[in-house]
Amino acid sequence: MPARILLYDDNEALRNSICVMLMDEPGFEIAASMSNAETVETDIWELKPDVILMDIDMPAVNGVEAVRRVRKINSSLPVIMLTVFDDNENIFNAICAGASGYILKRYALEELPAAINDVLSGGAPMTGSVAKKVLQMVPQAGNTEQEKSDLSKRETEILQFLVNGYSYKMIASEIKISIDTVRFHIKKIYDKLHVHSATEAVSKAIRDRLV
Repeated sequence: MPARILLYDDNEALRNSICVMLMDEPGFEIAASMSNAETVETDIWELKPDVILMDIDMPAVNGVEAVRRVRKINSSLPVIMLTVFDDNENIFNAICAGASGYILKRYALEELPAAINDVLSGGAPMTGSVAKKVLQMVPQAGNTEQEKSDLSKRETEILQFLVNGYSYKMIASEIKISIDTVRFHIKKIYDKLHVHSATEAVSKAIRDRLV
């Protein structure tokens, strides 16, 4: 079945361009395309998307607040931020809200198909310039040694794979466990590191030398 994509962006021209581009890609289906995220909770319930593409700068409800709303009702639905902003504050706020990835609009048409496939496989896609900034903005952990000791050997191993850019499927194949077991371990990693996404986990792991 094709992946159902829900798009929020108040730029009608870009929104239409993205829809046309994604409809030409195999394996994708546009569930809906909307100019604002005021009804995001209802939209998720009714449209059952597999991935959300979310602009940050929208009227009424901005993208960061919309991601927070998504996370209150669904902790695992992938949300890729799609924005012109690459400043630290917007990136940090989006990641802390629970964003799964962060793509700059000027690269959207070339990066989005791969980013969607990546996030569906458990990855955390980011435009290169954004990825470089992530490590500079994630706060130092208060007690790194304690967090290291809290992680089991298997959890540390899986965290290392995340840092290396492996998807859930690749991790499962590498250490010969099911994808569901990988998801279980990663949920435990998130809980222990007090993070909400693979992007946050990877950033914290590298910044605080947890692996």
